[in-house]
Amino acid sequence: MQQFDVVVVGAGAAGLFCASVAGQRGLKVLVIDHAAKVAEKIRISGGGRCNFTNRDIDVRQPHKHFLSENPNFCRSALSRYTPADFIALLQRDGIAFHEKHKGQLFCDRSADDIIQLLLRECDKGGVTRWQPCSVQAVRHGSGGYELDTERGPVQSRALVIATGGLSIPKIGATDFGYRIARQFGLKIVETRPALVPLTFDGAAWAPCAGLSGLALPVQIETGSKKERMAFLEDLLFTHRGLSGPGVLQISSYWKPQTPIRINLAPDQDLAARLAEAKARSRKLIVNELAALLPSRLAEAWAGQDPAWQRPVNEAGDKALAALAEKLSRWELTPTGTEGYAKAEVTAGGVDTRELSGQTMEAQKQPGLYFIGEVVDVTGWLGGYNFQWAWASAHACGVALAQPTGA
Repeated sequence: MQQFDVVVVGAGAAGLFCASVAGQRGLKVLVIDHAAKVAEKIRISGGGRCNFTNRDIDVRQPHKHFLSENPNFCRSALSRYTPADFIALLQRDGIAFHEKHKGQLFCDRSADDIIQLLLRECDKGGVTRWQPCSVQAVRHGSGGYELDTERGPVQSRALVIATGGLSIPKIGATDFGYRIARQFGLKIVETRPALVPLTFDGAAWAPCAGLSGLALPVQIETGSKKERMAFLEDLLFTHRGLSGPGVLQISSYWKPQTPIRINLAPDQDLAARLAEAKARSRKLIVNELAALLPSRLAEAWAGQDPAWQRPVNEAGDKALAALAEKLSRWELTPTGTEGYAKAEVTAGGVDTRELSGQTMEAQKQPGLYFIGEVVDVTGWLGGYNFQWAWASAHACGVALAQPTGA
């Protein structure tokens, strides 16, 4: 049986980074993954450029950018390994990057730059990697953890689960991490797709299906007054519903059978603009609207009511006010989401109350650690989830090397 100090299951962002941190601190580390390629989620993220972190993370108020049943759990790791720390790692390696907007940082060249960086960091720590290699069973005994793998049995004093969530199964996502957590008696917060497009009933959506491909900036919100969440981001119409950054953001907070509300012209006072147009113009309402909104959207909305299909100077004040209200507060109830197949991340996961926020170790199961997306910590769109991967992995890697670790 081969012996290691640490076995990390999962060769994604969190797993590779944790392995490199522990390896460079003198530990003998093995990374196992059932997929042939490492870090496929990094490879496809950010349109192939990897939105690897976000400068705007407020570590004093992590609940602002992260969802969890215990939102303060992530504060310790995020405050000890910050975006500046990961940026410094990239700069040391000469990896060029740029900021798009709202603190979002992307590689100039390719997401592969991040993957190769992580592999070099693992090499510096003498990390062993087995891929593809599946894990058939895990046991805990007096000698630590024993794993039955495709390449034979392995023993280690510590086991790190970095297998991610259920999102994008076509690149290898599985429920392995949750199964291990349950095996050792850890609670799981119910999982669901997050950062995911929203879908609508086919018949009800038919009038909007013709808008597929149209994108525009909106304000989108959900929840009651006390729980209200709102984002000012782009929205994208699709054949089946709505997508784009604004919708992905709100999807993490949306609850089934509840509505979302969209202001399709957040930088306009539509009521005032239409009233002003009535006083000076003889154009059709749709033509005046097209000066304020994308023309396809203007046509779709004006076509919904005969009162909106006439010259603006002939329209009733109530009709114009109703049109402005509908566009500024479009309320609709999604029937569902595109599911894990299209979700960028998985919300829920291993209950943070089962883990140490300092080390990511299970409170009731010494030597067992959970990091990254498998944990009930879910970030906003825009690099936050990768920063959680780096921060939780670093906290775990450092703890593993402590004399009191595992």
